[in-house]
Amino acid sequence: MSETTHGSAVAMSAPPSADEGLTPAQRAQKYGLSQSGARPSLPEYVRQLWDRRHFISAFASAKLTAQFSQAKLGQVWQVATPLLNALVYYLIFGLLIGTRKGVPDYVPFLVTGVFIFTFTQSSVMAGTRAISGSLGLVRALHFPRACLPISFCLMQLQQLLFSMGVLVVILLAFGQVPTWSWLLVLPALLLQFVFNTGLAMIMARLGSKTPDLAQLMPFIMRTWMYASGVMFSISVIMQGKHVPHWVEVLLYSNPAAVYIDLVRFALIDSFKASQLPPHVWAYALGWALLAGAAGFVYFWKAEERYGRG
Repeated sequence: MSETTHGSAVAMSAPPSADEGLTPAQRAQKYGLSQSGARPSLPEYVRQLWDRRHFISAFASAKLTAQFSQAKLGQVWQVATPLLNALVYYLIFGLLIGTRKGVPDYVPFLVTGVFIFTFTQSSVMAGTRAISGSLGLVRALHFPRACLPISFCLMQLQQLLFSMGVLVVILLAFGQVPTWSWLLVLPALLLQFVFNTGLAMIMARLGSKTPDLAQLMPFIMRTWMYASGVMFSISVIMQGKHVPHWVEVLLYSNPAAVYIDLVRFALIDSFKASQLPPHVWAYALGWALLAGAAGFVYFWKAEERYGRG
C-alpha cells in the first residue's frame, strides 16, 4: 500500500510537459505540422497546376475517348451530334420561321453558330459536374481540384477541333474561299477557351454543393442560346425594331454572341465588319479575363472543401 502511495507521489511531482498550455495550433507550429488538405496560396496553387499539366492533358484525352466508347460509331458522334442539331435548327428556324431571310450563306452561318455555342455549352455543363461527378477521385487522391474543370474544358476544345474540320468542309462546299482572315479563328477560340474555363470553374464550385444544379443548367443554356444569335442574325433582327438601348447593348455584349460573331467574321465572306458590335475584340478579351480570373479565384477559395461532407 505504501509502495503504491509512493509511486503516485512521484508521478504527481513530475515536471509539467513542455507542451502543456499550448493550443493545438501552437503545438502544430512547434513541430512543423500542417493541416491536411489545406488550401495553398494562390501562386503555389498555380505552380501545382503547372506541375500537373501532363495529367490534365492525359485526363482530358482519356475522358474524350471514353465518352463515346459504348457507341458503335464511336467518336463520329463528336461531329454528328452538333451537325444533327444544326439540321434541326435549319428546318425549324431557317425554313419554318424564316430566320434565314436577309442572311447570306445561311448554312455556314448557322453551323458556325451551333459549333461555337456548343463549345461553351458543353464546357459549362461538364464543369457543373466536374467535382460532384468525380467524388471518388477527389476523395482518393491529393491534387489541385482545378485540374478537373480545366480538363473537362480541354476535352471540349479537343472535340471542337474535330468539328472545325467538318466546318471547313461545309464552308468550302458553300463557296467560301480560305483567306488570311481564317487565322483570326485561333485568337478567338483561345479567348473563348479562357472564358469557358472560368465559367466552368464557377459552376464546378456551385455544382459541388448543389448537384441538382446540373438538372437546371440545360434550361439556362437553352435560353442563353436563343439570345446569342445562333440561329439568326442579331443585326438583321434589330433592324427597324424600337427596343430599349440597354436591351441592344445586352444582346451585342453577350459573350456567347461575341465569340460566335468573331468566328463568323473570320470564316464567312458575307459576314461583314458592320455586323460586329463595336469594340468586339475588347469585349472578347474583357470577358475572357473577367471570367477566367474571377472563376479561378472563386474556385480556389473553396479548395479544401471539395469532396467533404
